[in-house]
Amino acid sequence: MAQWIAVTDPSHPLLADFVALGDPDTRRRVERAGDYFVVEGIVAIERMLSLPGWHVRGLALLPKVADRLASRFAHLEVPVAVADENVLRAVVGFDIHRGALASVDRADLVDPGDLIPTNGLLVVAEGVNDQENLGALYRNAAAFGVRAVLLDPTCADPFYRRSVRVSLGNVLAVPTGHLPPLPGGLTGLHQRGVTTVALTPGAGQPLRALDRSTLGHGPVALVVGAEGPGLTGETLEASTHRVRIPMAEGVDSLNVSTAAAVALHHLAG
Repeated sequence: MAQWIAVTDPSHPLLADFVALGDPDTRRRVERAGDYFVVEGIVAIERMLSLPGWHVRGLALLPKVADRLASRFAHLEVPVAVADENVLRAVVGFDIHRGALASVDRADLVDPGDLIPTNGLLVVAEGVNDQENLGALYRNAAAFGVRAVLLDPTCADPFYRRSVRVSLGNVLAVPTGHLPPLPGGLTGLHQRGVTTVALTPGAGQPLRALDRSTLGHGPVALVVGAEGPGLTGETLEASTHRVRIPMAEGVDSLNVSTAAAVALHHLAG
């Protein structure tokens, strides 16, 4: 059973996992040292609780949220700190409008080779270092049944608070794998029968030209890059296919998560 504890002191040990949430440098240091991450917001926390494999370390809730979610969290064998807005603001450094925080142990890293399906979709990301774009990418990946998201070393941490929040908790639902630097990281995928499809505005071939007759019946990985620079030339060259999303004159690109959603919708069909 959950232990509900009223907390009035910002220095209380139950709130230690949530100190300085608005300071990225501090958070990277303490979360890596503690091997955990933070989930913010009721929707994301409830999504996490619906999934197997995640161990909650502790929760911090505003009183109104605690009243609403008492039955939902009752089975958790963790301490639940209930604190007012002023206490939580002093701890995290900003107003917690969503009123709910959870600290969660990180899962063990998974070999990306173990995440490759016999068919279905993957997403490969190169240099996607904006936390919110990365979270939105996972949300779209979940929506279109992507089996795993594979990140190169230059991508942001998908378990950073803002990524988890923007994904509505789907960072925790779609498996994550870590590839060696691209384009070399694509080699192992190709050797396992994965067809890679790189999105780039400069491609000669439109996305609609690809279908199962050209892609085959094995796994397909959509390869996307950061907004602005996009994919490196070497990664484009190494990909099986390079395609563009046709757009109106004067518009050369979409946000990476939006472009991925368009492409995944087509590839999933």
